[in-house]
Amino acid sequence: MLSHLRNLGLQVLDVLSIFGRAGHIWWHALWRFPEWRNIDLVVYQIYKLGVLSVVITILSGFSIGAVLALQGYNQLVKFGSESALGLGVALVLLMEIGPVVAALLFAGRAGSAVTAEIGLMKTTEQLSSMEMIGVDPLQRIVAPRLWAGFIVMPILAIMFSVVGIWGASLIGVNWLGVHEGAFWASMQDGVDFESHILKGIVKSVVFGIVVIWIAVFQGYDTQPTSEGIAAATTKTVVFSSVAVLVLDFFLTLVMFNL
Repeated sequence: MLSHLRNLGLQVLDVLSIFGRAGHIWWHALWRFPEWRNIDLVVYQIYKLGVLSVVITILSGFSIGAVLALQGYNQLVKFGSESALGLGVALVLLMEIGPVVAALLFAGRAGSAVTAEIGLMKTTEQLSSMEMIGVDPLQRIVAPRLWAGFIVMPILAIMFSVVGIWGASLIGVNWLGVHEGAFWASMQDGVDFESHILKGIVKSVVFGIVVIWIAVFQGYDTQPTSEGIAAATTKTVVFSSVAVLVLDFFLTLVMFNL
């Protein structure tokens, strides 16, 4: 009995230690924004994390928007309410699917790349070399990636939703025959910026913070071996995906006062 309690206590201490190290890295890196002469570090990370994720975001957004149009039309036409297709697709994309799926794509493409890159720097002792010559790796390596993740995640989520709505309009209006005026008018009347669009943006900001935080921590805290990098990359994708889905539930509860 005592051995089980001791093992449980050790596991709890390990978890608390992980959260402590992650919080230390996040706090110090967040407030060590690169100096203005090094602002190109942030711009370059915006390109790597954001611009290089545009193609997969657009393709996924269009596909999901088209599927939502097909599924929604098949259900709404039974009740003669196919004119509300635009409103239904817009609300689902802007408040739920857009931020969540964009965050999952961001974790799989950009988050795993950040973890592998920082982990390789640690394995090849580049981070230690920076400390030896007086360069802070948190400011030079971690901070630009954190700030870039904060910036690009909401933009990718908005892009995902916009492309998804466009894809739904192509399927619903041009293929299924929904009246174009009714499609866009229902969306214009039913979608409110503060009640719907802003909530989706807030979700995407929170998801971006969590995903990029997990990515940089897993890379910075990884074991300096090839197996360690592989394990850290897997943890980034798994932990980020679970965190996004759990946070989405609690954020929805808070936003709708349930």
